[in-house]
Amino acid sequence: MKFLDQVKIYIKAGDGGHGSPSFRREKFIEYGGPDGGDGGKGGSIILKSERNLNTLIDYRFQQHHKAERGKNGSGQNCTGHSGSDLFLKVPIGTQVFEEDNKTLLYDFKKEAEEFIVANGGKGGLGNTRFKSSTNRSPRKFTKGANGEEYIIWLQLKTIADVGIVGLPNAGKSSLLAAITNATPKIANYKFTTLNPNLGVATYDNKEITLADIPGLVEGAHTGVGLGIQFLKHIERCKTLMHLIDITNEDLENAYQQVKKELKNYSRELLNKKEIIVLNKTDLLSNVEIKKIMKDFSKNKDSEVISLSTLDKDSISKVKAKLLSYVS
Repeated sequence: MKFLDQVKIYIKAGDGGHGSPSFRREKFIEYGGPDGGDGGKGGSIILKSERNLNTLIDYRFQQHHKAERGKNGSGQNCTGHSGSDLFLKVPIGTQVFEEDNKTLLYDFKKEAEEFIVANGGKGGLGNTRFKSSTNRSPRKFTKGANGEEYIIWLQLKTIADVGIVGLPNAGKSSLLAAITNATPKIANYKFTTLNPNLGVATYDNKEITLADIPGLVEGAHTGVGLGIQFLKHIERCKTLMHLIDITNEDLENAYQQVKKELKNYSRELLNKKEIIVLNKTDLLSNVEIKKIMKDFSKNKDSEVISLSTLDKDSISKVKAKLLSYVS
């Protein structure tokens, strides 16, 4: 399934049914009174958050959505059937914006939340409603109201416990595949990951949701590389896992480069809890790892740990550590 995190759609709620101008006609009743029923209400359009969705791709191929119209009223005071509501499923983390793509209407943060984005039109009144002591045979009736119609934007911001950030080819996808049930694309070249990947890790009977964000390069906050298109997906993460390739010749520069992009995008990202993970330790000896860990950890406010995705014990330690950061 392809990933899509922003889409513009047209929605139209159902119009209300018209009222009926009917009169009662029965044998032996020469002057039957009015018996026109009301029209039914038009169906509304309701957005509902779904746990098992993580993309808006379905709305790329169907951008127009209309709810059912209410049925017209009829004789014998029969009210028309109301139109069925139209439910549109969206992933948790979806934000609903007006046509300007700036004015926020609703923000889905939990499963099974519902938001009526367009109300159906009210049904018209039948002529029975206008009967009075001075007007015994009214021919007046009203038409149903039009349903609301809008153009809206849907934007998806991934909600995860931990957001994995780092330079391209730092091993983020390998880590996600090793500790969760996700199956991201893994290869030995930069920008293997082109879309955020979500995975769920289980440890000590508790679940941790992780999001693998495409690698950040210098200038990402201005749109360079995959840039701001995906930086927004870590805004809601509780903790950031900063993954660094331990074989990098300049670890400090690699670390500061990503921190700079996070800061330039949003200073709030720097206030999130952070854990630094030096990855690919299987490529170095224990002596080299200890020395690098000691040197790199100096003057760091965040905890620094090492990891090899090929070592099961190492992966278990990372899971336990992450659990303490999100619980």
